[in-house]
This record gives sequence, C-alpha cells and structure tokens, in this order.
Amino acid sequence: MPSYSRAIDPAAAPAIAVGAVPALVAALTGRRRTAAALSALPLGIAAFFRDPDRTPDHRQPGPDVVVAPADGKVMYVGPGQVGVAPAGHWQQVSIFLSLFDVHINRTPYSGRVEAVTYRPGKWHAAYRFESATENERSEITLTDTVDGEVRRVVFRQIVGLVARRVVTRVRVGDELRTGQRIGLMKFGSRMDVFLPPGVELLAAAGDRTTAGETVIARWPAPGSAP
Repeated sequence: MPSYSRAIDPAAAPAIAVGAVPALVAALTGRRRTAAALSALPLGIAAFFRDPDRTPDHRQPGPDVVVAPADGKVMYVGPGQVGVAPAGHWQQVSIFLSLFDVHINRTPYSGRVEAVTYRPGKWHAAYRFESATENERSEITLTDTVDGEVRRVVFRQIVGLVARRVVTRVRVGDELRTGQRIGLMKFGSRMDVFLPPGVELLAAAGDRTTAGETVIARWPAPGSAP
C-alpha cells in the first residue's frame, strides 16, 4: 500500500455525483437561488471524505508506539469488554467518530496483516454497547516481531447509525507502517483497538484523538517488566 497525499478520498466521487444532481436540476431549470442552496450538499459530502496527511508524533518515536486509528472521541479505555474483545486476554480502546470527524482510518501499529474478517450486521448508533457486536464491521489482525518478541494487535472498523458501509483496503500479507491509511467508514462510526496485557494505555475516556498522530498506548521495551 503506497503512501500518498490527497485532499479527498476517491470513494467520494459517486456520493458527490449523486449529491450534486438536485443542484444541477435546479440550475438547468433556472432556479439559481435553489441551486446555490442545494450545492451545499455535495460540498458537505466532499468535506466528509477529506483526507489530510498525517504524521505520527515524532516525540514518541520507535517501534513501541501505538497511535489512534481514527479521529474522534475516546469512549472506553480498560480491560477488553466481555463479548466485545477477541478470545483471550486483551485491553481495549474504543473511539467514536461523529459525522464531523475525518473518517479515513489508519493502522495503529506496524506489522504484517495476519487476518482480515468482514461481518455484515445491523446499524445501531456507534456509541451504544451493542454496536460493537451486532453492527457491520471489519476486523484486522496485525503481527510484528521486535527483538524476538511477537506482538499482536487487533482493531475493528465498525459502522454506525448513519454509516452504512465499511471500506477496508488491506489484505492478508500486507506489510503496514504505523499510521498508514487502511480504509474508511462512511458517515459516523467507531474504531476498537485491542492490545495485550502489559501494554501501557495512554488514552483516557473523553480524550480527542487524531488518526495516525495521537499516541494511545506504548509497548514496554523488550526485556522490561510488564
């Protein structure tokens, strides 16, 4: 997956085209004021798909950093929630994305994509507990080896009440860099990140995050006490 700069994600094109139809019809029928008002719709859609460049926080360099995979507000930080976290022992960070947040998603950690699983589902509001287990979602598992230590991170793209589609642009075998684009969720959603015990969680409920930049956790250095 190459890294590149763009202002708006290419997935915006069909939605912008559909959103522009009412304004175009109004313009062609001579209703200029109506056309001007309706032009706010495609502009708003374009803003939703904005894709700014991001750079991981260089004050926290190295392979031990875990960054936020999404812009938004941290809803939960703590032990993996029963029925939500994968099987085994995990810590969890959940981020809610509103309609006004950038919806381009980024990998929270570096490594090789071990698994990508898509599950169809419902469209509960993303801040509700059941959204984590019942909504449409895509789960990505990464593994990396640092000084002989195998590290595994699992994260999920979960659509919400308004969002109706998850876009995942990675495949098994891809090698990802921390903060690299991996896809997006259309129109309001959440991201869950699952980390093993011993990883220091640096985020707190209520924090605002910036995808690819905000440090949400740190792996202990190899050989250090958990």
